[in-house]
Amino acid sequence: MLDVLRYFERVTRPVDPLTKEMMSNRWSELPDKVRTRSQAIGRHGVGCEGTHGVFPRCNFACSPCYHSASANRVRTDGEHTISEVAKQMSFLERVRGPRAHAQLIGGEVSLLEPEDHARAIQVMRSHGREPMSMTHGDFSYEYLLRFAVDEEGKRRFKRVSFAAHFDTTMVGRKGMRVPEREIDLYEHRREFAKMFQRLKKEHGVRYFLAHNMTVTPSNVGQIKDVLKDCQSSGYNMFSFQPAAFIGNEKRWKEDYREFSGDEVWRQIENAIGTHLTYSMVQVGDVRCNRTAWGYFVGDRWYSVFDEDDPDDELARDAFYSYLGGVHFNAPPLLLALRLTRVILTNPTIVRVGLAWLVRRVKKAGGLSSIVGKKIVPMTFVMHSFMDASQVMPAWELLERGVWSEDPEILATQERLKACSYAMAHPEMNRVVPACVQHSVFDPQENVVLESLLPLPKRVVKTGVLHTDEAEARGA
Repeated sequence: MLDVLRYFERVTRPVDPLTKEMMSNRWSELPDKVRTRSQAIGRHGVGCEGTHGVFPRCNFACSPCYHSASANRVRTDGEHTISEVAKQMSFLERVRGPRAHAQLIGGEVSLLEPEDHARAIQVMRSHGREPMSMTHGDFSYEYLLRFAVDEEGKRRFKRVSFAAHFDTTMVGRKGMRVPEREIDLYEHRREFAKMFQRLKKEHGVRYFLAHNMTVTPSNVGQIKDVLKDCQSSGYNMFSFQPAAFIGNEKRWKEDYREFSGDEVWRQIENAIGTHLTYSMVQVGDVRCNRTAWGYFVGDRWYSVFDEDDPDDELARDAFYSYLGGVHFNAPPLLLALRLTRVILTNPTIVRVGLAWLVRRVKKAGGLSSIVGKKIVPMTFVMHSFMDASQVMPAWELLERGVWSEDPEILATQERLKACSYAMAHPEMNRVVPACVQHSVFDPQENVVLESLLPLPKRVVKTGVLHTDEAEARGA
């Protein structure tokens, strides 16, 4: 009986002790300038994670592409994917704690057999990760069904998460091989979300969908078309990534520094019709990430926290203090027990939470203005990657323990130290920032994988042997 009580006490702890330790470690690693009251890393989590080298190949030809030129000369192999995902996730669990959000990213994930895709997700979850599959979205409902439901008709997952990339920099989509305008992809975005709505209706599989867009000088003025009717689109996050000079140099088609992140953010705000607060919750360095958490009431967007409201600042601080590190995707009963312990030991949070809720209702115009309207959680994000020409020297100096005297390289070093997106290298017993992975490690990694997993050969009428279709597209 005593053992049972001890077990109950342990599993209902609001935050795992190891999670607390890892968050504390991550906080201590951050540069002083980002250790602010609004910083989420180290106070609510350790940041996001992603896979690398697990399926580098893609069947699209995008400009730009952040993968090295050799990526598409690597065969997609399910067993390799499962093995590498297991190694990386096991290492991340050991060095970053028992819980984190992680992306299953390559390459194009739907080039995996759906069953192998599902196995990879299950491996990630077995290591305490909340996985999200990153895709160009050009796959069928049949693929999604085989991924989410087994041969006996039993669902593999209660909930799945996907991030789909749609924009005019992408070449190869069925029915829209070379899109000229963002508005031309409107129905493709909708049809992707409808597959998940159907999956939920027919098999009870819940979902979270994010939408990604690479922003270039050619499409920055079309962000409004991407966000058209976004509150009813089926997505709960829209992420915008200003293009950077990183990856395959042959895919660099424009001057990606013609516009600033401020311009991208203005375009998002103009499309939504309101100011998007990103100073209240900071994720890493604001030069890398801007995040606006909020929700739609009808067709109007509201922020979770208002930057000009001191009471909202206190509410945010209370969230970090009392709920930072809580695993909100835990099973409902377990989450309820954990939250009950939080309330019993910190009853102040009830008063703070109710006051916050009252402010949110008033902000939306009162109960009468909310009743009958659909409330849709919606997050807007901008991720600004750095150019390889800055990342490589910055990383080299960091490896030597040297801070640059060059202002641009120094800024790059600061951003790398505050990076919120890490990738695992168990063979080197370390994690590295994603920009470092793409700028420094990907090229050499893909050369090795090209030898390990060569593309199959095919015979054409001339009798000459050629590699598979990706060779022509990937170079």
